[in-house]
Amino acid sequence: MANQLKSRPQSIHGWVAEELGTRIVSGIYSPGEYIPNETTIGEELGVSRTALREAFKILTSKGLLESRPKLGTRIRPRKHWNMFDSEILSWCFESKPSPQFFISLFEIREIFEPAAAELAAKNRTEEQAVVLGLAYQAMEKAEIGTDAVFSSDLEFHMAVLDATNNEFMISLGMTIQTALMGLFRLSSAIAEEYVDSLPGHKAVYQAIAAGDAAKAKIEMFQLLAKSKENLEYALKNLAKQPD
Repeated sequence: MANQLKSRPQSIHGWVAEELGTRIVSGIYSPGEYIPNETTIGEELGVSRTALREAFKILTSKGLLESRPKLGTRIRPRKHWNMFDSEILSWCFESKPSPQFFISLFEIREIFEPAAAELAAKNRTEEQAVVLGLAYQAMEKAEIGTDAVFSSDLEFHMAVLDATNNEFMISLGMTIQTALMGLFRLSSAIAEEYVDSLPGHKAVYQAIAAGDAAKAKIEMFQLLAKSKENLEYALKNLAKQPD
């Protein structure tokens, strides 16, 4: 196969799962298509059948594969993939996902983040309010053009989720951290847009710190609306760039 194999920094079956998983999400292997037989792909990757079968188990558990008796192992339709799986999300970002992938991911943010801000205003502790304030200050201090811009943005939104004191909401955030970072790299890629987003983040923080649930929800809605505009603009620019 023409694509260059990844290095092997982990267990052999884990490496094989990553290699095949990346091929699947990038479309090298399409839904409905059968994986090459074990002998062929084992020889290509230079791994044993045992390692290959363990990798198949991993990918099956993530909804990517299914075994068909006497036929082989087939790629499942995309609707069956566990898109909240951190590894699948990571593989997607490595594979230059489509604009629709980013839009779909942002739509999830629009559903749960305003509710999270509302809940955080109701449930946050004094300590969590302080942590959120420090996260906002880190955004203000982040040097434009560095990874601190994106990491501080992520820390702010994770602090909001943590302040909900809802274990399911917190777990959701932890699960999609990789995806959120990818979104922030696009929506905050332009310096002016990042700076312009700071008042919105500050308003969210102040509403949560004040315990104003209704205002926190509204401010998060407004912050996300502006961020979505930035994302759509970034995606249009990305589409104009040559491959």
